[in-house]
Amino acid sequence: MSDVAAIENLVKKHKELKNEISKIIVGQEKVIDQILLSIFSGGHALLIGVPGLAKTLMVNTIATTLGLDFKRIQFTPDLMPSDILGSEILDESRNFKFIKGPIFANIILADEINRTPPKTQAALLEAMQERAVTVAGHHYKLDLPYFVLATQNPIEQEGTYPLPEAQLDRFMFAIHLTYPTFDEEVKVVKATTTDVETSVKALFNAQEIITIQKLIRKIPVADNVIEYAVRLVSKTRPKEASAIDIVKQYVDWGAGPRASQNLILAAKAHAAINGKFSPDIEDVQAVAIGILSHRVIRNYKAEAEGITIEKIIESLF
Repeated sequence: MSDVAAIENLVKKHKELKNEISKIIVGQEKVIDQILLSIFSGGHALLIGVPGLAKTLMVNTIATTLGLDFKRIQFTPDLMPSDILGSEILDESRNFKFIKGPIFANIILADEINRTPPKTQAALLEAMQERAVTVAGHHYKLDLPYFVLATQNPIEQEGTYPLPEAQLDRFMFAIHLTYPTFDEEVKVVKATTTDVETSVKALFNAQEIITIQKLIRKIPVADNVIEYAVRLVSKTRPKEASAIDIVKQYVDWGAGPRASQNLILAAKAHAAINGKFSPDIEDVQAVAIGILSHRVIRNYKAEAEGITIEKIIESLF
């Protein structure tokens, strides 16, 4: 199949995928779009939202429709790295045998990642970056494709360990979930209080997802679009000459080079699912908030005056 035909096929399959997911998940269109962009680009995503917004159900449904192996890890303050990675045990014949932990799957839902101490949070880092884990001196490769979709509850402060900036930077997207609209909530209540069970079918498999990721990396990008993305990121740094007043006034720390790379990758994926063969500046702007919001650190003045991170990012366009 030619690359042109592959993109046309991706557009068709993406529509079918959205329809399949909507059988179980009501609304949350933008959230689902960003998760799928992250998966097609080969990145990880952080879902931020209060309890009860169907974060786990959403990830589980997406994993099923993509035909991928799914595991959920509930992070707690007493969780140890070995609970995630696995550990070596002595079997009946007194030989050491490695028992794989839940990290060995295609999609990992790291539920309430900020509830566990930094030592355990760090156990995910090698898996996220290298797609491999090291246990007792042995190196184990993880099956591809591999994604970590972590959730974080923004209202809980007690018993939580906020993710450090270096770890936040590993997530391609930070996706904020909001409450459903009145009509959506009515549909949710109708669908979940009856004895009718709805199931979804797998429309992809692991190999197809890997092929899509390779296809997206092959998409050409014009130099002016890459330069626009890099300029956009450099404008978030308050000490750069290109920084505008709102950034100098309300931002403590700007985004790093990983943001520029992710902007271009996500813009390619955004262009592909919309049937375009090369991304333009509008594609970069469409993914900018999800990619920059967790990488740009506001100062106290911004919080005191109610200046949101979205407002700061939109003022850079």
